[in-house]
Amino acid sequence: MTMLNSIGWVATAVFASSYFFRGAATLRKIQAGAALLWVVYGFLIGAMPVVVANVIVAAAAVYSSVAAQRRARLSQLESEPMALPGGKS
Repeated sequence: MTMLNSIGWVATAVFASSYFFRGAATLRKIQAGAALLWVVYGFLIGAMPVVVANVIVAAAAVYSSVAAQRRARLSQLESEPMALPGGKS
């Protein structure tokens, strides 16, 4: 097996393994990593459709991960009581 084929098989394994993780955040991070491996593979074999498709997948995974973290932070801030100056609440 060539190094090129190895990259493709590792990308396949990483992507497939993402479905075994229960957490949505973990799934998105692993899928983003797999997509980046596919981007490398696509460049090496000269397949721009593979590159473009996986750039889109990686960007969507990163965007949705960041958006979920932002929503979680906002939700946490909204649930915390505001402290008044002077230590009184």
